[in-house]
Amino acid sequence: MYKQIDSNKRKSLALMILFVLVIAGMVWAWAQYSEGGYYMIIPATIFATGMSAMSFFAGDKIALSTAGAKEIKKNDNPYLWRMVENLSITAGLSMPKVHIIEDSSMNAFATGRDPAHSSIAVTTGLLKNLKNEELEGVIAHELSHVKNYDIRLMMVVIVCVGIITLLADWMMRSFIFRGRGRDNNKGNILMIVGIVLAILSPLFAKLIQMAVSRKREFLADASASLLTRYPEGLASALEKISAQNIPLKRANKATAHLYISSPFKRKGMAKLFSTHPPVTERIKALRNM
Repeated sequence: MYKQIDSNKRKSLALMILFVLVIAGMVWAWAQYSEGGYYMIIPATIFATGMSAMSFFAGDKIALSTAGAKEIKKNDNPYLWRMVENLSITAGLSMPKVHIIEDSSMNAFATGRDPAHSSIAVTTGLLKNLKNEELEGVIAHELSHVKNYDIRLMMVVIVCVGIITLLADWMMRSFIFRGRGRDNNKGNILMIVGIVLAILSPLFAKLIQMAVSRKREFLADASASLLTRYPEGLASALEKISAQNIPLKRANKATAHLYISSPFKRKGMAKLFSTHPPVTERIKALRNM
């Protein structure tokens, strides 16, 4: 389990470096084409920084509100509260805020910028249909996201995707309008290269986002098993969650990667663009532990 955790951390770091290289390549292409037009990147970076700051400090509130999660106290649901409290103590974490989502679909997610500002939300369907050790595995999975700073990492990835998309849009407009007055071969070649890069970069960024999210799910599964010492509990919970046919009422594409299982039912080619790895692979990895 420790080897899997270390491996996933290294792979996630490598994916983050790829983001930097993509952004650097886009800036280089623009600079070559505009012959020194770096100034156009400054306002885009300022805007992206402002948006990232807002998502960093208020992203958890937005995610909880979007999901329709309601914060509870110990007297509202002592069973859930004590389970979160006990696992938090075992993991050496501060007690996160506990939320319940009134939804018959089985799902859960964690959010927050760090362990001191974290929240866990579970659906009523999850509480109703899972056994004690299965629910414990799900809670341990979400606490692992908090302990491993996965939520912060995903915020960084989302910001990188936003910056790349914004730069790509600017580049497309600039290449189209500036290219009209150019008739030299170098300018035409750079324009073609830039347009291709601007088109493919957002898609490449989305693929990296999905890859990072998938790696963090495997990491959280391994960490949860390390916390509970019972991988079968989480494996059994994932089987029940994946077998359900009840969609999450307030599913949102922007927050889909936060849930323990994708809130969308994807079939065929759509599975390739899911932010979650196949449940069968996750269950196999857990049972091999």
